[in-house]
Amino acid sequence: MGKNTFGKVMPRALTQQLQLMGEQIMLARKRRHLSMQDIADRATVTRLTISKVEHGDPTVSMGIYARVLFALNLEKDISLLAADDALGRQLQDAELLRK
Repeated sequence: MGKNTFGKVMPRALTQQLQLMGEQIMLARKRRHLSMQDIADRATVTRLTISKVEHGDPTVSMGIYARVLFALNLEKDISLLAADDALGRQLQDAELLRK
């Protein structure tokens, strides 16, 4: 992977998940009858950055996503990330059974 593509090429499944997350953020904003500029002001970012978030742009930092969720009063949703680690629990249980 060349220098110019670092951070821009992502697995399709991950790209789709980011796009879905962006769409969900956009719908949350619209349900609240807020403009992109309203959220940008609350999150202290630009309207362009909000557009990137809503399109699932992978170059937007997690901190920006967190601030946007906070601006939408959805910051508690962050704690749901990786909360249900079924594979990790299975691996842990398998290791415990071996002991």
